[in-house]
Amino acid sequence: MKIVILGAGQVGASVAESLVSEQNDITVVDIEPARLRVLQDRLDLRTVNGSASHPSVLIEAGIEDADLLIAVTQSDETNLVACKLANQLFNVPRRIARVRATDFLNDEKVLGPDGFQVDLSICPEQVLTDYIVKLVEFPEALQVLDFADGKVSLVAMRAYKGGPLVGHPIRDLGRHIPNIDTRVVAIFRGDTPVAPEGDTVVEAGDEVFCLAPSRDIRGVMRELRRMDRPVKRVMIAGGGNIGQRLARALAADYSVRVIDHNKRRCEALAAKLERVLVLNGDATDEELLEQENIAEMDLFVAVTNDDENNIMGSLLAKRMGARRVVALINRRSYVDLVQGAQIDVAISPAQATIGKLLAHVRRAASRKSNSRRARPSGPSCAATRS
Repeated sequence: MKIVILGAGQVGASVAESLVSEQNDITVVDIEPARLRVLQDRLDLRTVNGSASHPSVLIEAGIEDADLLIAVTQSDETNLVACKLANQLFNVPRRIARVRATDFLNDEKVLGPDGFQVDLSICPEQVLTDYIVKLVEFPEALQVLDFADGKVSLVAMRAYKGGPLVGHPIRDLGRHIPNIDTRVVAIFRGDTPVAPEGDTVVEAGDEVFCLAPSRDIRGVMRELRRMDRPVKRVMIAGGGNIGQRLARALAADYSVRVIDHNKRRCEALAAKLERVLVLNGDATDEELLEQENIAEMDLFVAVTNDDENNIMGSLLAKRMGARRVVALINRRSYVDLVQGAQIDVAISPAQATIGKLLAHVRRAASRKSNSRRARPSGPSCAATRS
């Protein structure tokens, strides 16, 4: 596929890296030359320096014969205008935009055929909120991803000593749970991937990725680890967009507390959120955490815009007795450093966002490939599908 990516930030760079490895023709556009130089030094792709909303820049990037536009600049307006131009002026078949503002997201007419003509809009804050909500619903999991409109789930968990499948080959999984159609699709032992074959023995401490119908996920998880008690009490450090969305999503079913250092922000949150206790303070303040009974919290989630505060707050909460801690970390090197140690789950916003985006891109690539296979190669050749 010929793909034009607008924006060379964390998301744009990560998407480009993933798609280049799949032998796509990639061009990246950004207004910052330094970002483009870094990408071009590492990856086999084209770069264009300029504003992503200017038609002349898009033409230079090859938009006229592109199969897909991915607009992930920091500006909603730039992304939306680029999608509109891509459709009306250049007839690009598929258009994806990163959109943050709720004013845009909440109005289908704005993004739809009568508006900016976006095929898929991705809101990073909402993607992260949905991601964390899944971790609340499945406290034993390291990661839960939905496929096929939620009918199938991929769950990652750490195998515990004493689990029915731990110490046994993967082929025994079908015998243990014969009524569940599941597959072990990946295993990581430490930082090393292990091929999941029938005679591969699952060891305690392995990170195991299983694919199964969403309704059967808990049954699969019981094969690898003991089940934790359900989450009831959640403390959120950070009252920004993600913290607010997360608190609203959890408030109906859980006891939720939000801590933010900005007094005005706390007042705004208290006015907007129902059944949520909002606290003005520092999430790395040991005295505050003790006063708010951090030891009784089932989950502590740090989602401020400061990586160091998220890490330190999570480490402190864990040391003071929080059962499980989750930290939002922008630097990918930090994620690998802290994941699986005292911090139970470290989330990279860029990686969480591109997961949904790449799933859409690959579906489009599959449809395009099938369409090409179905096309006759000559006058007397019948159409075929492989």
